[in-house]
Amino acid sequence: MSIEMRGADVAKAMKEELIREVDALKAEGIQPCLVIVRAGARPDDLAYERGARKRMELVGIECRVAKLPENISQKELEREFSDVNEDPGVHGILLLRPLPGNLDVGPLKAMIDPMKDVDGMSPENVAKVFAGDEDGFAPCTAEAVMEMLHHYGISLKGQKTAVIGRSMVVGRPLSMLLMKEHATVTICHTRTADLKEECKGADILIAAAGKAGMITEEMAGEGAVVVDVGINVNEEGKLCGDVDYDAVMKKASYISPVPGGVGSVTSSVLARHVVRSAASCNACSHLRGSNAE
Repeated sequence: MSIEMRGADVAKAMKEELIREVDALKAEGIQPCLVIVRAGARPDDLAYERGARKRMELVGIECRVAKLPENISQKELEREFSDVNEDPGVHGILLLRPLPGNLDVGPLKAMIDPMKDVDGMSPENVAKVFAGDEDGFAPCTAEAVMEMLHHYGISLKGQKTAVIGRSMVVGRPLSMLLMKEHATVTICHTRTADLKEECKGADILIAAAGKAGMITEEMAGEGAVVVDVGINVNEEGKLCGDVDYDAVMKKASYISPVPGGVGSVTSSVLARHVVRSAASCNACSHLRGSNAE
């Protein structure tokens, strides 16, 4: 019988440390603050926003939402984003993506202050992830997968790991984080030849392709660790992952559910990034003060 890797348990373990860190910053006169920038009102964006706001509130981080209309112009979007980016009271910015089809995220990636880029979308933070530099911020979902594996004591060293999905939000940065801990990683995708065999031979199988139920029982190796990053809505209108959970759990040693898995950890990682950014700003303030003396 497989062990279910529940995100709530991981988030609970992170919560107390986050509260202590936030309280320490408040004692120094620093109120950590996150701004969520949302254009339009997609149901999945609203759901993620609610979860993020709740997590910030639980650990004492201020959370604001910049609600922008779906039909906002590129110029106006960049102006609004710039205002948030330049606000000294803001320590983290989360841009909900993808943006509406008429908008280009590229200029915002280039514009964002890397220290406020708590979801790792700026070129500087992307480069740091690929260089193994821990000073930057990795995308929250990719880091949440790592947090879950660590929490359940799953060793990565030398393990054959298949990552299904090659996006810059999850698949590629996650592969870099896994290799940093000495996993042997194969990045797969929907066009991989003989995807079934690539998956079946993996000790750790991470599904992040965004296709409901694509990982079937026959694609999972006996005793594999299976992490489901997918967020989909099935034909019955229910939230589900990329893994056929009921079938695959019969073979997996560990498996994460959807909902209730990686997504539950992502907002806690986001909170940790905001705290790190606020602490860095505090350290810089102290340094400027000592230099002035």
